Amino acid sequence: MVKPYLIDFPKLGKDSTGYICVVELHKALPFEVQRTFWTYDTPESFVRGNHAHYNTEQVLFAVAGRITVTTEMPGGATEIFHLQNPHQGLYVPPHVWHTMQYTPGAVQLVYASTHYDETDYIRDYEVFRAKWKHEA
Repeated sequence: MVKPYLIDFPKLGKDSTGYICVVELHKALPFEVQRTFWTYDTPESFVRGNHAHYNTEQVLFAVAGRITVTTEMPGGATEIFHLQNPHQGLYVPPHVWHTMQYTPGAVQLVYASTHYDETDYIRDYEVFRAKWKHEA
């Protein structure tokens, strides 16, 4: 099973003029993008996510601020990622429980491999643990 991992994207520019980050979707991502969304104005005390997907793959970016992403594999292994560089994304494969917490002013951009489908979500942690315990 594939684990979450960081992807560095080209950072073009310099301190004196600013930077641009280019993501050529067909080259840089491990899947074809079907959906793009962003979150913003999330209170620092609120934890988003709290789910896993059956099929959806995602790459998460902190295009502003800092986002702390906690991932859990079906076997229980957890990792914490601190997204704070706009040129770096976190690949989150299917079957991985994930949560996100945001600093004030943080903006998260997400590329997803599927269109939105509520049946693709597992929002109950105990169901997640039971569903993939054989993959541990």
